[in-house]
This record gives sequence, C-alpha cells and structure tokens, in this order.
Amino acid sequence: MIAMGAHVDSTDPIAEAKARGAQLSQFFLGDPQGWKGPQVAYAGGAAALKADAEAAGIALYVHAPYVLNVASMNNRIRIPSRQHLQKQLTAAAEIGAAGVIVHGGHLTAKDDLEAGFTNWFKAVDGLDIAVPLLIENTAGGTKAMARHLENIDRLWAAIGASANADKVGFCLDTCHAHAGGNELLGLFERLRAITGRIDLIHANDSRDAFDSGADRHANWGTGQCDPEGARDVIRSAGAPLVVETPGGPDEHRADLAWLAEGL
Repeated sequence: MIAMGAHVDSTDPIAEAKARGAQLSQFFLGDPQGWKGPQVAYAGGAAALKADAEAAGIALYVHAPYVLNVASMNNRIRIPSRQHLQKQLTAAAEIGAAGVIVHGGHLTAKDDLEAGFTNWFKAVDGLDIAVPLLIENTAGGTKAMARHLENIDRLWAAIGASANADKVGFCLDTCHAHAGGNELLGLFERLRAITGRIDLIHANDSRDAFDSGADRHANWGTGQCDPEGARDVIRSAGAPLVVETPGGPDEHRADLAWLAEGL
C-alpha cells in the first residue's frame, strides 16, 4: 500500500492527516516566502509532535521555504539559503520527519549552469543531513537546476561527488514535470536511471499545458496532466505521495481517491 497524504497547515498535521484519512502530512515550518527560522506551531512543540505522530502512525514531511536557492550565484541569496536549509534539516530531525523537500533552484540568464551544479555540491557537502534531503523538480525557467532531465543528470553527477550523496533523494512533482516538458508516461524509469531513486511523489494535476513552464496545481481530473502517465509514475515508484492541490480535507480526499483508483 502506498502511503498518501496532503500538504496541510502546520498547527496540527496529525489531525489534518486524520481528517483526510491519510497516513502522512507535509507542511512548512514557518513562512514559505520568508527567511525567518523554522517554527513548530504544534502545541507542546517539537518533542510533542514527534511523539504524537509516532503514536498515531502519521509520517511527517517538511517542505523548505520557496525562497531558498542554494544554486544561486548571488551571495546574498546562496549563503542564507544554505544556512536556512541547515536549520530546516535540524528542525525536521527534532520532529522525527521522514524528509525535507527543497526545490532545485535556478540561475539568472547570464549565469553558467555548471556553477549552479557546483554550488549544489558545496551545499550538500557542507550540510549536516540528519533526515533525507529530497530535491524536487521544478516547472519553469531556462536555467533551472531540476526542470529538464539533462540538468537533473548534471545535478546528480555533482552531488554524487559529496560524502553526503547517499543522504540526498528525489521528490518528483507530476505537475512540475508536465509543465516542465517531461512526458509522465515512463518518466519513473528515465528518472531512476539518473537518480537511482524516487523517495516522494508530489501528485498534482496541472492547470496549464504541457511544457508551459507554469507552476499551477489543479485538482485531479480538472487539469491537463496525462492521467495514465501520472498513475504509471505513482505505481512504478511505489513511493509515498502528497497532494498539494487546492482546497481542504474534502477536496484532498477526492484527489486521493481519484489517484487510488488507478493503483
């Protein structure tokens, strides 16, 4: 059985999972668009959340803030990104999280892609990775580290030189893959040949067309992702999945049920 859940409010991720009939929850530890340190909103703090989630059999995943970009050539972005990512990993370990998800990042038009991959190596090599660090593919940008498979291949080659390489995994977002120009059917095999693993699926439909570059999630059956391709990825990976789709418990239950039909 594939463990399923949703991205939820961080106040009580255990109750949020139960409201969706789910086995896991993903959430932010603080402002996803800000640079403040991670905060545990759960009553009783990190220790209570860890104990209560374990007792309830609910797995926890932490999504790092969107603003982090460890690939950046801008010191004012790259250095704080590394520091903040370390704080996210440390806080995630304190709550017993199964992983921390972070976007692959991007460079500006004038930057050399190879420098971005080198920055990723330096970041991974310098982190204390107490829980798996899961790099997520992204939808847009011509200088994205993890949009196109050829760049993911180069990223993984760079990370592979680090002593921490075995602590880094991959999170596949179906919306991002579709919008980024990657056919979903057979994508698991193509990605596994590069990364050797897929640790988590962000199972989202896409509001926009194939290769649009638009990161706009939709509820399943209302968007433009190939449904059979998406189910093929999920079946093949056998990894836990998270829906990051619009709505609350009712909409997420419907999305999880739609996905389960094809498994």
